[in-house]
Order: sequence, then structure tokens, then C-alpha cells
Amino acid sequence: MSTATRGTMGVDWEARVDFERLRDERLARLHAELERSSVGAVLAFDFANIRYASATHIGTWAMDKLIRFCLVTRKTDPIVWDFGSAAKHHALLNPWLHETHMEADADPHAPHHGATRPRQESGARAGISTLRGAFPPDAGIAEEVARKIKRELERFGLAGEPLGVDVVELPILFALQREGIEVVDGQQIFMEARRIKTPDEITLLTTAASMVDAAYDQLYEFLRPGVRENQCVGLVAKSLYDQGSEYVEGVNAISGERCSPHPHVYSDRAVRPGDPAFFDILHSFNGYRTCYYRTFAVGSASPAQRDAYKRCREYMDRAIAAVKPGATTADIVELWPTAQEFGFPDEEAAFALQYGHGVGLSIWEKPIFSRLTSLDHPEVLEEGMVFALETYWPAADGWGAARIEEEVVVTADGCEVITKFPAEELLVAGGGRYFTVNGPLPGIRDSQSHLNTPEGRGEATA
Repeated sequence: MSTATRGTMGVDWEARVDFERLRDERLARLHAELERSSVGAVLAFDFANIRYASATHIGTWAMDKLIRFCLVTRKTDPIVWDFGSAAKHHALLNPWLHETHMEADADPHAPHHGATRPRQESGARAGISTLRGAFPPDAGIAEEVARKIKRELERFGLAGEPLGVDVVELPILFALQREGIEVVDGQQIFMEARRIKTPDEITLLTTAASMVDAAYDQLYEFLRPGVRENQCVGLVAKSLYDQGSEYVEGVNAISGERCSPHPHVYSDRAVRPGDPAFFDILHSFNGYRTCYYRTFAVGSASPAQRDAYKRCREYMDRAIAAVKPGATTADIVELWPTAQEFGFPDEEAAFALQYGHGVGLSIWEKPIFSRLTSLDHPEVLEEGMVFALETYWPAADGWGAARIEEEVVVTADGCEVITKFPAEELLVAGGGRYFTVNGPLPGIRDSQSHLNTPEGRGEATA
């Protein structure tokens, strides 16, 4: 296992990501989880699960539409029913959908070499779901989806077995049930398969993080009084797309008085001198995501902001130091403050402020680190897991706050951090631009100028 990065291109002179190996190892993990489960097959509508199983992708425009679906059974490799001409494209350019590792799925009359064999029927097929209700209900689209699934289950002798489904529209669910199919939760099968990352997945995750390193460098140079949060979002998105990002899922840009409480959405607010500003950059490289917070002070930082950052960093460092195989999510969250310690009534109200989550083809995978669940339902950390740890602390001034996030890979004896933009101390962006008669403006100063004098602080003596 390596967290090295070797560029975003494929080359003939260096071993980089082996995409055939990536496809095979992901599918093998999914089949292993299927064998451990009580279901005969899993049906996926979630794009991340479809990609994990089949290595197919039709862009991010369709991620919220549930229009395509993929079936993997105990006896077959993936069958993908895809949107219109995408099915023909996959038939032409996704040759692995014409092959199988499974005996029952193979064409018994076709010659073959090695572990894969030609399939009796291709796994690239046309099919469409209900467009989230946009099709007329009496058009029979849901019933057609159910018939397609029932045909495959009967064909491979699995009609009497439960069918695991990840997410589903109610008309599809009801149509499957009318066909006599027992539908159960299949999401946990996918989540368990995706919990441990393969070496190629770790390389892709590390590469995605390295692209955010570069975006933060550009953001640091850009950030100064007068720029708006939405301008920062645009700059980050352009940086990532220029580097080859597949999808900028979101950029949280939070500044000034918006920092506490954390609103989780950017605005058009203009940054002011002395503001705290924190950002979360979420994007995808070959499907693999980032979730990567950094906090800056603009021009200078107040003592309260400096202290908030220091505490936020201490919670982060304690957590990272505790990460190793055999430790649990409970061991980590016990190092973090309770919700009441930083101004919230309970853990649900403070959810995701002191938090951790797996990162892979989506940004919130297993394991989850939260006082809401981890103390009573701990998960064991294993080598090959990749997850993000994120901490937050509100400043004593009542409006500032600090937010830090690091992504780590669990190694044989600890972990490696793959988010490398500097964060051990609070960085001042837009600094070095202001000079007083006594020299550069101090990095630690309150943005309310009178609070930088003894008189303004009420400390002057007669």
C-alpha cells in the first residue's frame, strides 16, 4: 500500500493506477460481501454503488435522478441498464461488461483464456427508471424495471432469494413486490465492500487530495478583504477543473460572522479585515472524493481566533495519534469534546462538527466517527481504511470559529495524512500587505482597533 502520487495521466514507462485491477478487485470485494449476506443479489440505483460494481459513469448531471440501475447476483457479474445511448456507448467502449468471472454467467461455447470468459448476454443494456415520477405512472415504467430484474433472478435460480436494494423510488419498490420479490436493505452490502480501499483506490484518493493542495495554494494567494465567498468558490472550482477534476461536488466558503454557528453553505458575503474564513473542498478524481477543510485569518487574527484554532488543532492531533488498526471509532470520539462543551444541547444538534467519515466514491462512507453513535456502536479501524477527521471550535468572541479536516490512510502501525496543505498553525492570508510606522501590521490583532490598546481593553491606569 502506498500513498504516493505519480501524476494524473496514464503512461507506459511507470506503474501507476491499474484500472483493470481496480475493477476486478472492487467487484471481488462486492461478490465476497454478497456471499456473506443472506441475499441472492443486489440492485443499485445509487451512482457510487453502480460505479463501484460496474466501472460505468455517465456524468454528474444524472446523480440525483435515479434513472439507471445495476444488478449483481451471486452467480453473475454486473448487468447495467443505462440511459438511452449511454448503453450503446458502454457496449462499444466498456468491454468488461461483455465478460464475466462467473461460471453460470459465461457462454459455454465461447473460447476463453484466463479468469474471464465471454458472457452469454452482455451486461450493457438499455433501460430507464421512472425519472423520479416524471413519467406518467400508468406508462408501466416501474413494472418494466421489475420485470427486467425478475427475469435475471429466475434465469440464475435466485427468484426465491431476497433482493438487496440500496435506494429506490416507491413505484419501483411496489412493482418489485408485486412480482413476488422480497426487497431488503442492500446498502450495507455495498458499504461493507467499500469500507477497505484497494491500493489503486488509495492512489486515486491521494491524487484527488493533491489537487486540493494546489487549489488551496491559489485560494491563499487570492483571499483578501473585499473578495466574496462565491468568488472563492469559483476560483477553487476553476483550479480543480483545470487540473482534471471530474466533478466539484461542493465548496463550503464561510467567513466572518457566518463562522459560528457553521451554516454549511457559502454566500455572497465580502471578506473583511481580520475575518476568520474556513473552506471545505469536495471534488472527484476518477470518482474518488475529497473532504478537506482549512481555516485562514484574513490580514490578521484576533487572540480569540488564534486560541480557537489552537484548540481545534489539538483535538485533531490527539485523534490522529490514536488512529491505528484495532482502535475503534469510540476511542477517537472520546478524545473530542461533548456537544455541551461548545454550546450545543446534544450530539444531534452538534452533528458533524467533531466528526469523521470514510471517503471513497462518495464522501460519507464507513466508518463514521460521532458521539451520536460511536460510543454505543463502535467500529474497528482496519488497515486500508481511508477517512476524514474534522474538528471545530467556536472563538470566545462569539462569532469566529476554526475548522480543520485531515484525510488519513490507516497503515499497518498507524496512519498517514494525505491532506498536506499547511494546517499545524493558523495561516494569515492577505498578510504582509499592511505596514505601520513601526513596521508590518501584527499578525495577532483584533479587527476592532480599539481592542488593541490598553485603553480600549479597559486596562489603562490613571
